[in-house]
Amino acid sequence: MSTREMPSAATANSTETPVQVHYRTMEVLGTSVFYREAGSPEAPAVLLLHGFAASSYMFRDLIPQLARKYHVIAPDLPGFGQTTVLPGVEFNYTFDNLASVIDDFTVDKGLDRFAMYVFDYGAPVGWRLAVKHPQKITAIVSQNGNAYEEGLSEGWADMRKAWAEPTAENRESLRRFNTFEMIKWQYIEGVSDTSLIPPETYQLAHAAIERIGVEAQMDLLLDYGENVKQYTQLHEFFRRYQPPTLAIWGENDPFFIPPGAEAFKRDNPNAEVRFLDSGHFAIETHGKEIAEGMLELLDRSVTT
Repeated sequence: MSTREMPSAATANSTETPVQVHYRTMEVLGTSVFYREAGSPEAPAVLLLHGFAASSYMFRDLIPQLARKYHVIAPDLPGFGQTTVLPGVEFNYTFDNLASVIDDFTVDKGLDRFAMYVFDYGAPVGWRLAVKHPQKITAIVSQNGNAYEEGLSEGWADMRKAWAEPTAENRESLRRFNTFEMIKWQYIEGVSDTSLIPPETYQLAHAAIERIGVEAQMDLLLDYGENVKQYTQLHEFFRRYQPPTLAIWGENDPFFIPPGAEAFKRDNPNAEVRFLDSGHFAIETHGKEIAEGMLELLDRSVTT
């Protein structure tokens, strides 16, 4: 073939079939779980778990990158995004209940084995799944998903006070974390170039809180202390099963600080730790680096 006949890189890329992402719902334990799904159901599964002031929307760019080789599923946790509680159902917003919903969701989706990407609130949900079903976990990517007490910054002082003394006054002091200004701050704090953060990210997150109700978020903030109490069980899981692990961290996170990432190596010496010059929502500024690191881990660790 002559040079003139050779297809250009642009032509070759343009003929590549684009990844289709499906937007679905499933009724689970009194909730209608909204989720994004892409990739072949025959491929190894990857579960993406978002955190506070976010939803599966945070994975909008990551999903297509993973789905060419993996079956990717990203649900919205109860209290977030498009997931809703069914009419007439009383749902208690605790991390145990969030984990129960996602646990049953994975069963209904037929996920017998899966890798996890956990972030922020998605971490304590994923940790419960790992402790309960260690045989199901093929690999773990923690992007600012805390698992150690030393990872909690001084920014948790008001939460710690409320955990120790759950008075009405201490609960009320946490309401500010749900304001638009505070949510935006969580997206941009520690980011050197804030023009990289799409405004839709924090706008959609705040709109969901307003739609679903702030009290649900207050309940979860008060319940977060229960996650810390369960760290001992989680560390035993890490020591016993040594899952392939990548802790990839926005090192300027105001809530989950770098020592929490380094601590993964204490119980799992094979864990890899990487730092990014970003804040809490590092995926918004360093999505390419996170996707590359995640694919490296999955490609060498995950089999069907």
